[in-house]
Amino acid sequence: MRGTRVLIATTGLFPLSGAFLSASSRLTPFSTKLFVPKSSLASSTSTNDDILKPSYDIEPLPMRIGHGFDIHRMAPIEEAGQPVVIGGVVVTHKDQKWTDAEGKYVEKGGIYETQLGVVAHSDGDVIYHSIVDAIFGALTLPDIGQVFQDTDPRWKGCDSSKFMEHAYEVMTGYGYKIGNIDVTLILERPKVASFKPAMKENIVSLLRTAPGRVNIKARTHERVDSVGELRSLSCHVVLTLERTGEIPLDS
Repeated sequence: MRGTRVLIATTGLFPLSGAFLSASSRLTPFSTKLFVPKSSLASSTSTNDDILKPSYDIEPLPMRIGHGFDIHRMAPIEEAGQPVVIGGVVVTHKDQKWTDAEGKYVEKGGIYETQLGVVAHSDGDVIYHSIVDAIFGALTLPDIGQVFQDTDPRWKGCDSSKFMEHAYEVMTGYGYKIGNIDVTLILERPKVASFKPAMKENIVSLLRTAPGRVNIKARTHERVDSVGELRSLSCHVVLTLERTGEIPLDS
């Protein structure tokens, strides 16, 4: 299965380009093409996709380098309304010692033991969002927030594998493939070491690359600031894109 979210039952419906697809369709290879740069398919997608077709030429360099960053708040799951999803994996965990900076649940600045969730418009997957941003950046395209705006109801609660599929189509449409991906995930808790192999498998599958081209590192924030207090998590991604030698779809 390609890019399958694990450790959670994928039931229900989710929005995509104004339509609704069943959860089973997520597992169908090439089931959705959100955007192909400068092709006739672009007319069937959101007008926001026009920003992925710049007026300047994206030169066919042999290699391109991109950096992506994302950060999201974490909160008690009853407040967040959704679990912690990282790299397409639901990170199950014991109750964690979350710092209540605003005094919503205990004395201000006190510790509240709770299950955590990620506060976000979509599912808040920091690894997927950072990778997408790095791919767009390597191609000198606008950032993920401009393409998938957090005011757009289509992306409310959306499975971020759809953003990865979009980025893959953009990348290949411009004649590139993944060179390598280096992920640095930063969060104090919950611990993610046992989940990293599944995260890596999802990335490899979604971007049609090889395990030897994807690396995931995770570290704490030494209990410093909001990340150290379990009130947020963040991610950095550096990646390279290699020219495939294939003629882009718009030529």
